[in-house]
Amino acid sequence: MPELSLSGSCLCGDVHYEIKGTQTDFWHCHCERCRKATGTGHASNLIFAPVDLRFTKGEEHIARFKVPDAKFFTNVFCTHYGSRLPNHSVERGFAVVPAGSLDSDPGIQAGGRIFKGSAASWSCSDSDLPEFEKYAPRD
Repeated sequence: MPELSLSGSCLCGDVHYEIKGTQTDFWHCHCERCRKATGTGHASNLIFAPVDLRFTKGEEHIARFKVPDAKFFTNVFCTHYGSRLPNHSVERGFAVVPAGSLDSDPGIQAGGRIFKGSAASWSCSDSDLPEFEKYAPRD
C-alpha cells in the first residue's frame, strides 16, 4: 500500500491532526457501537500505525469515552461539537481514523464491510464491496 500524507480536523476547526504513513485497512463497520457513535448506518474508518498519527492543534479539546462493557471500543471526539476524531488504540496497537474527519479525499476505497451481520435493515449497502459477519480475515 502507498505511503499517505493526510490531514484532518473536527467540525469547528479547533482540533487538527496529520497522518504520515501506510494505511493498513479501511472498513465500513456496521456494528451497533459504530452505528450509535456515528448516528448513521456505519462508521468508515482507516487504520494506521499509532506512530503515523499526530495531533497538531487543540488536543486539549479532545474527549474520550471508553464504553464500560467493551473490551476496546472508545469514542474520541471534539468537546465543542462532538465531531469524531482519531483514536490511538494502545491496547490494539493501531490508530482508528474516522474517514469523515479527513480534510480531503484520501484517494483510496474501503476494502469491505465488517460486522455486516449487525447492520440495521435500513443501512446502505454496496454489492461491490466484500462483506464479513465480523472482522475481515487478516492476510
